[in-house]
Amino acid sequence: MRIDLTGRTALVTGSTQGIGAAIAAGLARTGARVGINGRDRRRVEEAVERLQGDLPEGDFVPLAADVASDDGAALVVETLPDVDILINNLGIFGAKDPLEITDEEWRRYFEVNVLAAVRLTRAYLPRMTERGWGRIQYICSDSAVAIPAEMIHYGMSKTALLAVARGFAKQAAGTGVTVNSVIAGPTHTRGVEDFVHQLVDRDLPWDEAQRTFMRQYRPQSLLQRLIEPEEIANMVVYLSSDLASATTGGALRVDGGYVDAILP
Repeated sequence: MRIDLTGRTALVTGSTQGIGAAIAAGLARTGARVGINGRDRRRVEEAVERLQGDLPEGDFVPLAADVASDDGAALVVETLPDVDILINNLGIFGAKDPLEITDEEWRRYFEVNVLAAVRLTRAYLPRMTERGWGRIQYICSDSAVAIPAEMIHYGMSKTALLAVARGFAKQAAGTGVTVNSVIAGPTHTRGVEDFVHQLVDRDLPWDEAQRTFMRQYRPQSLLQRLIEPEEIANMVVYLSSDLASATTGGALRVDGGYVDAILP
């Protein structure tokens, strides 16, 4: 299959590192102009520099703004008003005793992980439907389906995103715009490395710590390893293309077989 997104503009939220950066690189490789987003201007500029170094022909737009806020989202839309592909990747996570999660933390996880994506969808979907083409995706998690006891607030937010994606897919019915969610499994990122070391012995070498984490906390994984960000990006790039024109309203799994179910 040959995917060509030349002439398309994409926005990937939370794309200075990890899965977001891998998605941005994947979209750029297929010819898309890509907005790189993060809260910190310096980190955004450094991310663009790294991506440009790997992909000299890539076209990247730095977008330093907190899209979890009204002002930040408005700034992004003002800077990049016409987006063909919206990848709602921004998310926060962390382990905490469920009985110690405060009301403020519950609200914060909803604001960042859910409402930021809703806000941008509300801004860009009308433009997409007017043009008769668009792709909106929400990067979800196996935690949306198999809620982990140590991070219920995170799981809640990702479950909500599944509902958001399905609902907006119905809103976009018949317009040429597809809306999907991607259920990512346990993925190897810098943030996940920190998370793994929260749960297992910090003194263990990374390979051993990873194996211990998967064995103790994610034994359902059929891969029995963490997924690489590029493996998530491959699905996202496909769903962003014309080849995926009949796929909408779905929750597609790139979870390494972690969720023990035929359907999400």
